[in-house]
Amino acid sequence: MTKTMLAILKILEKHQDKILGSRELSKQLKLHGVELTERTVRYHMRILDERGHTKVFGKEGRMITQKGREELSHALVSEKVGFVGSKIETLSYLTDINLERKDGNIILNVSYFPEEKLKEALRIMKPVFSSSFVMSDKVVFRKAGEKIGDITVPAGQIGFGTVCSVTINGIFLKAGIPVTSKFGGVLQIEKSEPSRFAALISYEGSSLDPLEIFIKSRMTDVIGAVRNHSGKILASFREIPVVSIERAMQLREKMKDKGIGGILMTGNPNQPLLEMPVSMDKAGMIILGGLNPVAALEEAGIQTVSKAMSTLYKFSELIKFREIL
Repeated sequence: MTKTMLAILKILEKHQDKILGSRELSKQLKLHGVELTERTVRYHMRILDERGHTKVFGKEGRMITQKGREELSHALVSEKVGFVGSKIETLSYLTDINLERKDGNIILNVSYFPEEKLKEALRIMKPVFSSSFVMSDKVVFRKAGEKIGDITVPAGQIGFGTVCSVTINGIFLKAGIPVTSKFGGVLQIEKSEPSRFAALISYEGSSLDPLEIFIKSRMTDVIGAVRNHSGKILASFREIPVVSIERAMQLREKMKDKGIGGILMTGNPNQPLLEMPVSMDKAGMIILGGLNPVAALEEAGIQTVSKAMSTLYKFSELIKFREIL
């Protein structure tokens, strides 16, 4: 199984409810850094057909099979190393929100929780969305069978989209400020103030999003941070060039005015931030995790499934959380 074939299977799995032809696959492969002609794509697809990883639908194209999904899940870990870091870079580049017009694409996390738990879930998340520990109070809400972008909400589930913190990387990049994502972590909150990171996972070389791991490991206490002003929330540590600090602060205020928060702290030039060292001529930034409301659901015993950095989504189509209530 070559990297190219794995890339094709990943694309087919992402669009599992669609039949994709060689032209569309060639277009999608470019986003994965794979430049192939339609003819070459068809060559690889024939091999996947023979192995039973894809199913042919005449001239329309292919869909992934169950055997193909199993091949993806058993792919060598070495094929996945660095996946999170490269995905952050790709989505940052594709983010094109215009803050003045409040339109364009942001990055969305997509989570699911049981339909029968809807009333309880909204009650739990309400104080979180009213707190200072959320990226944005704008969300996407969908019922079973409906879509969030090209993702269909499974039967018996509620689909819930939250603004991903990597959106900030994209906004900064468009403003000429490169952002380096260093770690995802669990941030200790004491008397409403951040004190230190209780746990960290580096984005470099990671095949899973660190915040997804912390949620499922029940390492957070977002409810405690909101109710008692002491707890543990999801956050990440990033770096920006020293020369861009002033511009970054201007963007921070502009984003807050348009409904996107997330920047919890910015450090001094070449100085550690919450005991975290920074690279030469850099300043540290602590960014809130977009999945903090979902972490609160897990803490309360509501089972969730989350995919951070799941899809690009039009910012103008998001609604305020309170509109769901």
